[in-house]
This record gives sequence, structure tokens and C-alpha cells, in this order.
Amino acid sequence: MTAGLRAGLIGLGSMGRHHARVLAGLEDVKLIGVVDPMGDRNGWAQGAPVLSTVDELIALGIDYAVVACPTALHEEVGLQLAEAGVCALVEKPVADTVEGARRLVDAFESRGLVAGVGHIERCNPALRSLRGRLEAGELGEVFQVVTRRQGPFPHRIADVGVVKDLATHDIDLTGWVTGQTYTSISAHTVSKSGRPHEDMVSAVGLLSDGTMVNHLVNWLSPLKERFTSVTGERGTFIADTLTADLTFHSNAAVATEWEALQAFRGVSEGDMIRYAIPKREPLLVEHELFRDAVRGISKDICTLREGLRTVEVAAAVLESAKTGRTVTTAAGEPAAHGT
Repeated sequence: MTAGLRAGLIGLGSMGRHHARVLAGLEDVKLIGVVDPMGDRNGWAQGAPVLSTVDELIALGIDYAVVACPTALHEEVGLQLAEAGVCALVEKPVADTVEGARRLVDAFESRGLVAGVGHIERCNPALRSLRGRLEAGELGEVFQVVTRRQGPFPHRIADVGVVKDLATHDIDLTGWVTGQTYTSISAHTVSKSGRPHEDMVSAVGLLSDGTMVNHLVNWLSPLKERFTSVTGERGTFIADTLTADLTFHSNAAVATEWEALQAFRGVSEGDMIRYAIPKREPLLVEHELFRDAVRGISKDICTLREGLRTVEVAAAVLESAKTGRTVTTAAGEPAAHGT
């Protein structure tokens, strides 16, 4: 496709308003319509016409749409767009059920349409730098990935629990930075806030190369934390995705003359490096990558099929918490029908 893509937005909530802002200023893209049955009471549509239905938006002639409505509506809206031949960037998680995610994958892939999932952590500067360094072999063999994602309850969430809303970030970024898939997961959840969904989860899993993963995610902490560490044979990378900082703690390369430490066969503390990283807004990067994918310039997006695999792992987390058993997930195989 050529420059001048016509884009639409569905949903003007807490994420939709940010999508509208970025779309309105995105090079070679024009925001031509926004769908929200509640209207634009806060002036977030950036001057674009506000419509009541997805059909009205499609009738304007759009090349792609951003789906930022509640998770429970992702499947219905996505299928409408696919049927109309419209490409789509769907906010994470791609759907609220595994079956719904599979139907979306089939709908877009069968029509050859570009579709992606807004797993925005893939666009965080610290994690993009971390992934590149892992691909370059700077850490050597990877042993463990640990994530912590916690903070106060967000009142914007009403239809899913912390596993589907927040833990899907960590599931996706772990597979993405390591290039591996989950093979098993064991988890515990609690619900302490009086809502029907879980608000805390602790999970331990294995990836396809044997890497161990640990996830702690909750809506019950007054401390907001976004922490990812990757430990391997040469040290540990720590990414703070709130500040987009990446540091490396290396294993010591200096021999010690202290007899008590010489007997220790593990590692010891070496140098610490804090990397200088260009810090562009992740949402803008996400939109640029998806725009370029629609234009056929790049394929650096989270595909619907990858989003499906994340939903499958999230479902396994909830199943494990419910049954008290470790759940095995498909390793290295396509998570849906075909490739």
C-alpha cells in the first residue's frame, strides 16, 4: 500500500484516548473516524467524527482499525473488520477466550489480512535492547526469567482478572525476548478485592529450551513495579519498564585471593553497566510498526497467532490455579490450525 493510510479507532476509553492521540499525529496516516457508543465526552477523538457502530466506520473506507474496546468485545469487532477486509491492531489480550482468539486468527489469516496484537511491552526501549542483546549471545545460556508486575487496582478493568489483563504482558514478553515457548505452567491465584476475578497470581513455568520462568502479578500492592530480570551464564540483565532502564550485572572475571571465596563454585559479583538507550514512546513505536506492516514494509509486530499463544498460556495459568496441578502447554508447535 502507498502512503496516506485511512485509519479508524474503536473505543475511547483509557487506552483508546492514547491511541487516538498517536493516530492523529502519525505520519502517513489519517484518523478518519472513531467508534464509541458513549460519544466523546472528554474531547479525546482529536477532531475525528465519532460514530456509534463499527459498520459506520467501515463504510467510511478504512485501511485498518485499532480495536481498543473492552476485551469481551474483541472477537465480535475483529470478525466484523475481517469480514469487511479491514486490517486490525487489537489491544491485548487478543480475545477473552482461547476459542475466540482462534476464530480471530482464522478470520484474518484466511483472508490474508495484516492483524496484530497490542502487546506494547515489545516496544519498550529496555526490552527491545534486552532482546537484541540476548539474540547477540551477550548473556550466553539463559537460565531464568523473572517478572514482577504489581500495583493498585485499575478501575478501568471490569471484565477480566489480573491474569488476562496484566499477566499476558509478562507471558508475551518472556516468550518474545527469549524466542522460546512455554511448555508447562503452575500457578496460584487469590481474590481479595471483592471482585469475581482473581487479583493476584504467582506462577512458575518452563520454556522450550529449559529456561525457568517466575511471574508475580497483582492489583493489591500500593507499590507500582514493572520488573524483568534474565539470568544466564554471564550474569543478569534487569529491565525496569516503567523507566525504560536496562542494567547488566556481570559475573566477576577477576580471580580472588580470599580463600573462603575460592571454595565457592558459583558466581560472584562483577561490574554493573547501565545502558544509555534512546527512549521513544512505546505506543508510537507500536503504531509505526503496525503502519509499516500494513504497507508491506515490515513484519515486526505481534501477530494474532502469537497473541493466541499468550491467551492459551493465560488459560493454562487459570486452569493450574483452579486444579492445583501443573498444566502442560504445546511447545514449539503452532497454537492454532496450520501455520
